Amino acid sequence: MIKTLLVDDEYLALNLLEEFTSKVPDLEIVDKIKSPMKALNILQQSPVDLLFLDIQMPTLSGTNLLKTLPHPPLTIFTTAYSTYAIEAFELNAIDYLLKPFSFERFLQSVNKAKEQLQLRASQTIITPEQSRDFFSIKADGKVIKIHFDDILFIEGLKEYVRIVCRDARFVTLESLKNLEELLPSDNFIRVHKSYIIAKNKVQSLEGNLLEIGKNKIPISRSKREEIVAWIFYK
Repeated sequence: MIKTLLVDDEYLALNLLEEFTSKVPDLEIVDKIKSPMKALNILQQSPVDLLFLDIQMPTLSGTNLLKTLPHPPLTIFTTAYSTYAIEAFELNAIDYLLKPFSFERFLQSVNKAKEQLQLRASQTIITPEQSRDFFSIKADGKVIKIHFDDILFIEGLKEYVRIVCRDARFVTLESLKNLEELLPSDNFIRVHKSYIIAKNKVQSLEGNLLEIGKNKIPISRSKREEIVAWIFYK
């Protein structure tokens, strides 16, 4: 079952969402909420797979609500205004339903969400025991073992990560934050919002670019001194 939260400050729109959602057997309604602040509280405390979210709401807009979540669920925006479409997709929304929308259009959005959830289930990180020196990923229909010592760096690509090893590269559905917590902190460091690097694979630093093999990895300007000290002097 796909745990689904419905958020809209308009009573009629919320009821229509509930009616449409109840027609889809795979969807389980966690709650239907008119207040964005109450919705935020639920999202921070309860697991939600799919979020139907209005944009123009009092106190907190739907887009700003989504920005406050470090790990937002799959989100489908529902709004009467087309002007927010670009911002919605910059926030990685699955779809953008323009009110009034039909059940058929609603179902198209749900099917997109199902495809994403199925992809996540087939391409995920398998967390190792702490004593192991590797983790496993699911990619290209295979389970692949990734040894820590083989990793050069990892690049975040929105909902995916690219793991660059000595002799191979892999893309899997995972967050950079989760990998940062998984990797041993004495060997790996996040040097930029989009990059984690292996300390012992760094060859040189030029300006704000680390050289790892033939790759140039940017480092955060605000943490440059801390990063350089950790890589080159510790």
